[in-house]
Amino acid sequence: MVAPGMTERVREATEPVVVAAGLVLEGVEVARAGKRSVVRLTIDLGEDAVGSLDLDTLAEVSRDIGTALDLTDAVAGEYTLEVSTPGTSRPLTEPRHFKRARTRLVRLVLRDGGTAFGRLREVADGELVLGPVDASSGRDTAGDPTRVPLADVARGAVEVELSRVTDDDTHEEG
Repeated sequence: MVAPGMTERVREATEPVVVAAGLVLEGVEVARAGKRSVVRLTIDLGEDAVGSLDLDTLAEVSRDIGTALDLTDAVAGEYTLEVSTPGTSRPLTEPRHFKRARTRLVRLVLRDGGTAFGRLREVADGELVLGPVDASSGRDTAGDPTRVPLADVARGAVEVELSRVTDDDTHEEG
């Protein structure tokens, strides 16, 4: 069993380090694993960033987090530190999550039971703007975007693209 308040002490010790690196502390979990504690932190880029957190930055911030935990004694006894990013499997539940998913294919389940699918182009004024995509190929297509009020979304998920087809990929070299 984890000592009461340990998760909050870990958050207090690590959040300033994460914020100083220009990142967001998405989640903190502290659990027992035998005689050790396991400290799991999930960090992400800010909501205006597009792309992924690179491994060098993740490693640097992880070292700084470990130093902060050691200096503050936020964790009693020995611990293992695991620092990761949310990854594509994170459900999209908050406006910040949707903003981070811009340029990605998303599938939405709507509160009325309907669905929406497309490339998330924009998140603004309480609505999502999805560019049209051919569902079978994943290729962006011409057409008007679909606008979905964020309040109408029950849940959303990023669709994994193994290789993104762009217009540049379809041109022959001459």
